Amino acid sequence: MSKKEQSSTIAELIRQQMKNFTPAEIRLANHLLGNYPMAGLVSITELSDASGVSTPTVMRTLKKLGHTSFTTLQKALKEELQKTLSDPITKHDQWAAEAPSTHVLNTVADTVTTNLRHSLNQISHELFDQVIELLVTEDHAVHIVGGRITTSFAHYLNTHLEVMRENIYNFPPSVALWPHHLLKIKQDDVLVMFDVRRYEPDLLTVSQLAAERGAKIILFTDQWLSPIAAQATHILPIKIEGRSGWDSGVTIMFFVEALIVALEEKLWPQTSKRMRELEGMFDLTERFKKRVDRS
Repeated sequence: MSKKEQSSTIAELIRQQMKNFTPAEIRLANHLLGNYPMAGLVSITELSDASGVSTPTVMRTLKKLGHTSFTTLQKALKEELQKTLSDPITKHDQWAAEAPSTHVLNTVADTVTTNLRHSLNQISHELFDQVIELLVTEDHAVHIVGGRITTSFAHYLNTHLEVMRENIYNFPPSVALWPHHLLKIKQDDVLVMFDVRRYEPDLLTVSQLAAERGAKIILFTDQWLSPIAAQATHILPIKIEGRSGWDSGVTIMFFVEALIVALEEKLWPQTSKRMRELEGMFDLTERFKKRVDRS
């Protein structure tokens, strides 16, 4: 297995090879991604039966992923699963063992650059454009929610989208009120979700209930894939490794910013009108300090 394959998750390798798979191999790949990584942590016979393919098909698929045996695949999946369960103290201890010799600014910059490059290789232009089209279409509402840390991305995206178009709704801060918000979700509405490792059960429950109500789910997640991926119609797997006890959110913010730029271009005629109205309200309420003419 190459160094690149060693640094990639099984899910990433599957997506990279999808165009090279046969129809039966695609069926197996979709089954693995649909309940990742647990679907691969059963016996090879159970996996072949559950995905509706033969055992030889499973082995051919593994070879295309760079694995010579089912045992090595499961070992890799178990290691990934362990990483998703790591708490900030464990992650800090792992990075501390490889203490950087350069200045922290350079170290963090290198990490962010690697994360961005890796994520851009995983998220196709076609997928990104599909997400844009879902968010542009105004005949359905857009709902946005994040978790303990990722709620900041949800709020940031919501603040911009509600200026651009109507029917944008952020979930309330209190999880206890999330069921109330679910009542607003209608068939074909869009739900944008942010969920990264130490995946949150409340978010998973929201995704399941929203999917039952007919919502299309856009998921911002990490390279290991949140369990919400099983319900999501569009998945953006973003590399979030950080040189500390915390994961990095810079690359997630990059894709959020890219969404905002693309949507502003698509919706500019109406967005510009809404912006002018909003600026008029800011002027009336003196929300922002006006620049003083010193001439």
